[in-house]
Amino acid sequence: QSQLVESGGGLVQPGGSLRLSCAASGFSLDYYVIGWFRQAPGKEPEGVSCISSSRGITNYADSVKGRFTISRDKAKNTVYLQMNSLKPEDTAVYYCALGPVQAACVPDDMRYWGQGTQVTVSS
Repeated sequence: QSQLVESGGGLVQPGGSLRLSCAASGFSLDYYVIGWFRQAPGKEPEGVSCISSSRGITNYADSVKGRFTISRDKAKNTVYLQMNSLKPEDTAVYYCALGPVQAACVPDDMRYWGQGTQVTVSS
């Protein structure tokens, strides 16, 4: 059974850090784009960061550049999102999603989704 399972969300103070993990089973991350998306209450889902196929090309939303880092452990078939200098506006449910190798880092291009993990940034 193919699935994506996120973990690592939680409550953190502004300026703090969290690391999200997405364990992929039933997929080979060499043949897909995989990334992180988020949805805040009352807002549309948005792409946060994606990493593509075996070349490891990454991209980031402007709002997280310089603060978030996406990485991949091929041996563990796991993708991570290191989030530093967190802000209250980063509060959202974060989803891991996977799409075909030519996909852009946008929700409509993704084909498989995890269940989501809540990230809350608040003092």
